[in-house]
Amino acid sequence: MSVHRRLGIAAGAALLTLTVAGCSGLGRTVVGEIAYETEREVVITVTSPSVNGCHRLAPSGVRRIENRSLVDLRLYRTPNCQGKENIYLPTKTSNEIAPDTLPWRSYTAVH
Repeated sequence: MSVHRRLGIAAGAALLTLTVAGCSGLGRTVVGEIAYETEREVVITVTSPSVNGCHRLAPSGVRRIENRSLVDLRLYRTPNCQGKENIYLPTKTSNEIAPDTLPWRSYTAVH
């Protein structure tokens, strides 16, 4: 195998490694969309938010949320992703709150 070809293969392997590492670094995102309907019946769609940290939803709260992403979510009734009253929302599913219950106010990505 020629030196030129070996360098080409090594460069390709390095580029592939950097690409894969870039997808799993600190800047990782939820691949896909999260769509939700507020208490005021406004539909909001968020595309590829970060997998890190707590994400606040609409200040008025969310009555329906659809996880169209490739990552599972955990929904909270508090604006700071805390509290015992939370649910697990798997990928490609949705949730609608029951009548006379508190709306969802924040979420985290499960990764």
